[in-house]
Amino acid sequence: MLGVQDFIGYYDWTFEYLRRKYGEEALRAYWEEAIAFDSQHHAYELIRDKGFEGMAQYWGYTLDMEEAGYTITKTENFFRIDMFDCPSKGFLIKRGQSYYHDYCEHCMGWVKPIMDRTGFVIDHEHNHLGQCWWEMHRVEIDSRQELEPPLRGPQDVRKLKAWRKGKHHLYLNSKRVKG
Repeated sequence: MLGVQDFIGYYDWTFEYLRRKYGEEALRAYWEEAIAFDSQHHAYELIRDKGFEGMAQYWGYTLDMEEAGYTITKTENFFRIDMFDCPSKGFLIKRGQSYYHDYCEHCMGWVKPIMDRTGFVIDHEHNHLGQCWWEMHRVEIDSRQELEPPLRGPQDVRKLKAWRKGKHHLYLNSKRVKG
């Protein structure tokens, strides 16, 4: 497996190149086709076949390999990641690199299509400073309100002092509602 330093800078540059040359829609198609259902097809299969347990297997392994600062919470009702030190965005910040204007958006760009196909919705927020949270829920008619989830214990990234800094994008039920 490649280390995070081997591809993060290239990802950032490639995202901006695709956006500049072909437009934002083409970039989003790249995230969905090339990342979600090609390079990360194994994630799709795990989530499709094992649901929350597949999410725990995929992100537990991947985030450990990337040496991310994170916690995972898995219940019968949701799967949650609190990322307090994203190695990808942290790498770009430390290097002063920012080719594509919204690097954090690529995560939603490839994770959402997988969740859509496997029957899950996402609540997610990122601050563009290497911190974010994700909560995945099964799609159930009339079971979810469009409200930000409550704080989820001491590991909730939203409790960090630095959390409110930066520009926030918020998604509820897989739809962007802020930012």
